[in-house]
Amino acid sequence: MIKLIIADDHQLVIDGIRLMIAEAPDMECVGTANDGQEALALLAKKQADVLLLDINMEGLNGLETCRAVHIRHPEVKMVALSMLKEPGLIKQMLKNGASGYLLKDAGMDEVLRAVRAVHAGKQYFSPEVSAAVMASLSASRTTEKKMLFPELTRRERQVLRLIVEEYTTAEIAGELSIKFGTVETHRRNLLIKLGARNTAGLVRTCLEYGLLTE
Repeated sequence: MIKLIIADDHQLVIDGIRLMIAEAPDMECVGTANDGQEALALLAKKQADVLLLDINMEGLNGLETCRAVHIRHPEVKMVALSMLKEPGLIKQMLKNGASGYLLKDAGMDEVLRAVRAVHAGKQYFSPEVSAAVMASLSASRTTEKKMLFPELTRRERQVLRLIVEEYTTAEIAGELSIKFGTVETHRRNLLIKLGARNTAGLVRTCLEYGLLTE
């Protein structure tokens, strides 16, 4: 039996989740709290496996409560509850010890799935949360590329794409209607800008950092 505590400063949310839990034969709600201090007091008195934790509670908020629970009761798995899907907030909750992140409009099946997942030692995120985090990582990757490498000109990108596609220098010149020597100049500039020693290095760097995916 998975024992849960629900912490949220909105009683309607607590009541709704309790109704969901009541439908699950493998779960039991052993207590509820309306703020972080109440949640910590409950955990000191009652054994719980999973804490469903609202982030935006008054007083001791979800971020602070999450950190405190992780330190005092590391065995308790936590699922954050929020209407927000800001990547920074999600990452901070995970850093503080949460194993899952659910949006408050999640249906019963998703709530139960999340509880079972974190209880089994896995992580669970609402699909919209996963998408927000992935978009943030992609943006960070783009920023990283811009910091690591100088901006390539349009022509350099064209030459690089053809190099990756295994065109010879002569073929690149023909494809772009430029001189053989001009292609060689672009190739040398690419080697310098990307810090590569040869054509193989250009291709490897291009693929590793997705330089042509934007």
